[in-house]
Amino acid sequence: MKIEQIYTGCLAEAAYYIESNGEAAIIDPLREVDAYLQRAEKDNAKIKYIFETHFHADFVSGHVDLALRANAAIVYGPTAETNFKAHIAEDGEVFQIGDITISVLHTPGHTPESTTYLLKDASGKPYCIFTGDTLFIGDVGRPDLAQQGELTAADMAGTLYDSLHSKILVLPDDVLVYPAHGAGSACGKNMSKETFDTLGNQKQVNYALKAADKESFIREVTDGILPPPQYFAKNAAINKQGYARFEQVMEKGLQALTPEVFEMMANETGALILDVRDPQVFAKGFIPSAINIGLGGQFAPWVGSLITDLQQPILLVTEADKAEEAITRLSRVGYDNTIGYLEGGMDAWKASGRDVDTITSISATEFESIAASDPSVNVLDVRKPGEYASEHLEMTLARPLDYINDWTHEVKPGAQYFIHCAGGYRSMIAASILKARGVEDVIDIAGGYAALKNTGLQRTDFACPSKAMNS
Repeated sequence: MKIEQIYTGCLAEAAYYIESNGEAAIIDPLREVDAYLQRAEKDNAKIKYIFETHFHADFVSGHVDLALRANAAIVYGPTAETNFKAHIAEDGEVFQIGDITISVLHTPGHTPESTTYLLKDASGKPYCIFTGDTLFIGDVGRPDLAQQGELTAADMAGTLYDSLHSKILVLPDDVLVYPAHGAGSACGKNMSKETFDTLGNQKQVNYALKAADKESFIREVTDGILPPPQYFAKNAAINKQGYARFEQVMEKGLQALTPEVFEMMANETGALILDVRDPQVFAKGFIPSAINIGLGGQFAPWVGSLITDLQQPILLVTEADKAEEAITRLSRVGYDNTIGYLEGGMDAWKASGRDVDTITSISATEFESIAASDPSVNVLDVRKPGEYASEHLEMTLARPLDYINDWTHEVKPGAQYFIHCAGGYRSMIAASILKARGVEDVIDIAGGYAALKNTGLQRTDFACPSKAMNS
């Protein structure tokens, strides 16, 4: 028996490869499926099943493509309804994979169809559970994503409590827990950086599993949940309805365009120019109106949070040989309409004599001098609300990047704004968006709050982040 966790850090997502005696199964695959096919080929194994724990909201699964290419069956838990061929399993149904079995445990709560898969080894002993977004390491799935009819988040949380206590917590303590996500995912609020654990240890350390009763559980799980990113519902619909083949998306996007053609297409199609280079490299020279979301950070989730139209045509500016990676990561969250990239990058653009814009980036000490001479400067802290609540400069305004589309109307185009985040990644995204929307005088504070803490600027008292998380 082989069990391999395939973890994708930028999405904080875990897929799983399982193999026994020449038969394999994949759980919650990503959009690009070659890695799973190659892994099975290496073992001389046939992929028999593709198990989906639920309709994922934070990424587009690879189930449809993988089923076609591997001639494998897609399996969902009870109550799921799809627009493609799938086996909707019954609660308790058992699937044989070589010498092992996988049993269906219907565990609604995160979503109505959420299912945990229990793997038993060749001797029939419970070995591990693949919990999807039902149970994380340190947390449980948020209950507010799939409310139906008159059901509230509290109602779904109550259902989740029942699922955990009737289906999961009754299993042996030595069973391993393999979730679909780790720290950084918006599918929960308190996930550990660890990506697996024993069920027994989770009973001891997971706040949700330690709740005194059902009412306490509902209160703790629903308290302090931030609104989901706008792309979540759209990705869930794609996973339910099906999508374009990944190869077609890549073929359309991998069009190398000269500066002349790139500019023409931007003007004719209304395409968004997405510059995925390092923030500080971007600041030194970029195409006017381009938005910077760097590949070096949580690229796909930020694209999903900030670009509201999944059908938006996108033109890419990348470092050399990064276009394929950018297109792949865009497709993981449903952005399938990349229509080309700038051949030769910014060097080619500059060589063509076309206009180049810049964003000033200053150090924390430089900003300290500016603030000392003018305490009334506009400073925007674009970190998440919990980060801001835990500690911030007294002079800053909380303007989370997550909600920039809601607060940009408050920004005065003729005013000057200094912007910072925690380390510099998000502040450049915010600065580029403001610049593209006509705010000319935006200045990035390089190094973000981590650097500002080392200055003499007045800060609020530190509050424990775990408390701030629920504020």
